[in-house]
Amino acid sequence: MIASLARPGGNVTGLSTLSTDIASKRLELLREAAPDIRRLAIIANAGNPQAVLEVDEIKAVAHTLGIEIASLEIRRAQDIAPAFEALKADALHVASDALVNTNRTRILTFAHSARLPTMFNNRFYIEASGLMSYGPNFSDQFRRAAELVDKILRGTKPGDIPVEQASRFELVINLTTAKALGLTIPDSARRRGV
Repeated sequence: MIASLARPGGNVTGLSTLSTDIASKRLELLREAAPDIRRLAIIANAGNPQAVLEVDEIKAVAHTLGIEIASLEIRRAQDIAPAFEALKADALHVASDALVNTNRTRILTFAHSARLPTMFNNRFYIEASGLMSYGPNFSDQFRRAAELVDKILRGTKPGDIPVEQASRFELVINLTTAKALGLTIPDSARRRGV
C-alpha cells in the first residue's frame, strides 16, 4: 500500500501497530512473571503474515532461552478447541489478529482451564482476564491519528506524511489472574505495568 514508512506516497498515511520486533520483550516479561516456563505454546492465525512473523520472532528468542515451543496454528474458529486438546505447555503467547480477537473468550477459557499464564499484545485481553499484555498504547495512537487528520484537513497531502510506528508501549498485568494462577508478580514488573 505504501512505498516506504518515511514517504508513503499516493493518498495514504497513518499509524502502524505492527510490533513483531517487541515479541522478544513480551517473552522476557512473561518469563519474569512465570520463571519456570520450559515449554511455551503460541497460538496464531497461520493465515496472517504478521502473526507468522511474530511466531518466528518468539521461536528465535525462545530457542536462545532454552524454551521449547508448541505452535497452535489456527485458520478458523473451529481449530481452537482441537489445538488446545493435546496441548502440554507452561504458558501461552497469543499472536493477535481479527480471528483471535473474535475468539478471545474461548482462548482465555481454554488457557484458564489449563492454568496457563498468558501474554498478549494489548490490554483488551487483560480486561477479559488474561494475565499480561505488552504492546502499543492505543490511547496514544488514537491521539496521534487525530493529529494526522488535522494535518490533512489543513492541506498536507497524506502521501507526504510519514507513516508512524508506535513509540509508546504499555505493560498491563491482571493481578487477579496472577493470584488465581498462584503467581507472584515481581515488584520490578509491577512498577513497569499499569
